[in-house]
Amino acid sequence: MADRITYVGLDVHKDSIVVAVAAGGLRGEVREYGRIANTPTALDRLLRKLGGDGMTLRFCYEAGPCGYGIQRRLSTGGHECVVVAPSLIPKRAGDRVKTDRRDAASLAKLHRAGELTAVWVPDARHEAKRDLVRARLDAVRSLRRARQQLSGFLLRHGCHYGRPAWTRLHRRWLAGLKFAQAVHHIVLEDYIAAVEAAEARRNRLTAQIEAMLSDWTLAPVVAALQTMRGMALVNAASLIAELGDLSRFANPRQLMAYLGLVPSEHSSGGSVKRGGITKAGNAAARRC
Repeated sequence: MADRITYVGLDVHKDSIVVAVAAGGLRGEVREYGRIANTPTALDRLLRKLGGDGMTLRFCYEAGPCGYGIQRRLSTGGHECVVVAPSLIPKRAGDRVKTDRRDAASLAKLHRAGELTAVWVPDARHEAKRDLVRARLDAVRSLRRARQQLSGFLLRHGCHYGRPAWTRLHRRWLAGLKFAQAVHHIVLEDYIAAVEAAEARRNRLTAQIEAMLSDWTLAPVVAALQTMRGMALVNAASLIAELGDLSRFANPRQLMAYLGLVPSEHSSGGSVKRGGITKAGNAAARRC
């Protein structure tokens, strides 16, 4: 039965996919198929060529900026496809040559050996909600950057408020600042406008997160998390959007490992050394 299975490694790029094929069985041939366009039409043509005569195809590719579209298309067609964690792909010490062809062949070979670690692939609706909370996180970072730029400008010109910033009193103080050079008033107004635009974007996305809960199957979990002290709606929704269904973790240890909250360790013989948390896994969920 193993000889009726073909393992296909895909090295995915924005415009192209490099394909390698490993025949079933531990000693099966590993060969390069070639480069195809990263389009649905080219992918369907690949399926027809490799999947003839009742051959079972098992695909894999690394998680990356191209998302999960390929995985969803292959799965919809009845083929097994896993998206693997790049940081957990085994690599040989001393290997200094990296090409697209080698990467694809290595993926096919390791997938056949069962050495790859798959990542969780959300469905399209859940991914859309996750994109929303990540967009708000980007807006928060943009707001922080805009405020820092304004504060840096004021510091360069000796303007010190000396009280909690970004309150109404602080904004009134900003509006009353005077500079010897008229150009500096233009710069100040531009920095203030950038801060206000970033605040408006953050608030708009926050409102959208609140609105999306009405048709989200995981909304009860978000509501339950808010009963914990210090866990507000945005934090709870962001955490669940990143983690998905918590039942996929068999025990708390798996969840903590996924979040990178377990201590690092370097022990040998009678020596036991533990360090800080690993900070591996999902950084966006860990910050919640």
